[in-house]
Amino acid sequence: MGKVMVYSGPGLAQEIRAGGHVLVADEPVEAGGTDTGPDPYSLLLAALGACTSMTLKLYARRKAWPLADVVVELDFSRVYAEDCEHCEDPRALLDRVDRRIVLHGPLDDAQVARLAEIAKKCPVHKTLTAGLQVHDQVSRAAA
Repeated sequence: MGKVMVYSGPGLAQEIRAGGHVLVADEPVEAGGTDTGPDPYSLLLAALGACTSMTLKLYARRKAWPLADVVVELDFSRVYAEDCEHCEDPRALLDRVDRRIVLHGPLDDAQVARLAEIAKKCPVHKTLTAGLQVHDQVSRAAA
């Protein structure tokens, strides 16, 4: 894993440099952006989806299972924590990702069940569900 650099562009557009790759992030027009790229939450979902698919493909390859393709569909939402009886605010919202994984290939039921378990072991999934610490350092650019 290499360093990722993000540079602000015009409006809300951002140029993202990851290794030798350049990506763009932005917000939709209705949110004040110019829609030149996916929004940050879409990029987060893309990271989870890509990691999930790669993890499943690698596992199936190692086991010599007939997994042809993986399609991962993800949605992000904030939902009310109805089961949060002890929360100070009963209307508290929880961040939620719905991940639907479609496996293509002549897999048997046991293989599908095992791949469902393996999907939860992809590194990005583990990072997101374990909690993440972000340490900030903010400085002023030299004049």
